[in-house]
Amino acid sequence: MVVAESGRTKAPTLYDVARLAGVSHQTVSRVVKGQPHVSDEVRARVTAAIEYLNYRPNQSARSLATSRSNRIGAIAYELRASGPSAIVEAASARARDRGYVLDIVSLDPGSDAGIADAITLVTQSHLAGVLAFTPTQQVVEALNRAHFSVPISLESESDDGSAHASHTGEDGVDLMIDHLAGLGHRRMFLIGGPDGWLAAEGRSRAYLRSLAERGLTSVGSVPGDWSAQSGYDGAARMPLDAGITAVVAANDQTALGAIAALTERGLRVPDDISVVGFDDIPESRFFQPALTTVRYDFASQGRLLTDRLIARIEGEQVPDAGALAPPAAVIRASSAPARTR
Repeated sequence: MVVAESGRTKAPTLYDVARLAGVSHQTVSRVVKGQPHVSDEVRARVTAAIEYLNYRPNQSARSLATSRSNRIGAIAYELRASGPSAIVEAASARARDRGYVLDIVSLDPGSDAGIADAITLVTQSHLAGVLAFTPTQQVVEALNRAHFSVPISLESESDDGSAHASHTGEDGVDLMIDHLAGLGHRRMFLIGGPDGWLAAEGRSRAYLRSLAERGLTSVGSVPGDWSAQSGYDGAARMPLDAGITAVVAANDQTALGAIAALTERGLRVPDDISVVGFDDIPESRFFQPALTTVRYDFASQGRLLTDRLIARIEGEQVPDAGALAPPAAVIRASSAPARTR
């Protein structure tokens, strides 16, 4: 912090850093921009001065000088949901750390008009780049038709389940099926996500594949919409005379509704039937019983997406999407050994 003659504090400037480090302001500028031709010893002194003064470059001034915006547009959806909100929050924080501001435009991924309006708003803005969160093929196709004059980074899944800086679909399904199979479960029921959503289709596809590889049986499935209500409705429709010993829910909210419906139908979870979910939302360990689920590092997804985009904006090497932490099984009280007849 620098004290002005009036006694009030003011934000430190590039010149304050230069004086403290004993170098020219041009040298400080080269260090801040990560440019070469600065010795390690000088770079260390400048870095130490920056940290001591808590200096932050004036991004607005830099944008004016370079004619490049420091704003990133984010096309997002369902920000009330735990996963998407955590990804966007982390992306916003990472952008801020890198000297950018995230402008969020939300959309209804099932509305052609809403998708078009969001894309128009983003493409008409003066931005450095765009982060696009694309839950449905409908959004993916609209983005592919659009023309972006700036770099774009996608959080998405393709039809074959491969991810672009994302672990939200097929990843983790094998963990849950392995866990249930190890407990002796052989006949399972899926309450899935909404039709047309890439993550939902990926989890359903992986569920069927994983069961087939292990010689297990899917007694049936119903689509949901990620909500507790859809989990309740799906479990209320599930046949009780089909020998089902485990329910696989597309996410934790769906699992919450399923537990409620199964309890009302006279089944004890997990004594009579096990229930598992995905996402490990903060409330999952407080369910009755506490939910067995798959944990994803949503924050690291948001940071990686932002790093990949900024690398393209600034002409740096793009980080590998494979750097994401893998999903992890979180075993709690909602799963137990399959009941014997």
